[in-house]
Amino acid sequence: MATQSIRSAVVGDADRIATLVTRAYSKWIAVIGRRPKPMLADYRRAVAEHLVDVVEDVESGGLAAVIELVPGPDHMLVENIAVDPEWQRQGMGRTLLRHAETVARNGGLTEMRLYTNALMRSNIDLYEGLGYVVTERRRIEKLDTTVFYMSKILD
Repeated sequence: MATQSIRSAVVGDADRIATLVTRAYSKWIAVIGRRPKPMLADYRRAVAEHLVDVVEDVESGGLAAVIELVPGPDHMLVENIAVDPEWQRQGMGRTLLRHAETVARNGGLTEMRLYTNALMRSNIDLYEGLGYVVTERRRIEKLDTTVFYMSKILD
């Protein structure tokens, strides 16, 4: 990420975050048969209420990626992570997840948690490759989907 920097998002970033998330998650609509949950989120609210960091391209000023974190009493939840398609396959997702682990450790937290649609297999593979394990598979009938809940204990 030589020309990118991670910074805290501000409310003024909300529309650009929503656009980035839509671009990143659009490929999953055909796979899961609906718009994924992150495409429906209110990013003004997310930035105001959660820890939201963005990766900004220094040269263009555009957003390349976003991660939304929600601290719990003993864990950090990754509510959302999205990388713009132009920046995918360059290690940015891994970098942001490592960043999230650092934020969690600095906050005295010992566990990372996240969840994802069971049909998003490449995401599950990424998370498993980074040490996350599936802790629960939950069927959500009204959405006709299964969600994988995953966890990683921090050293």
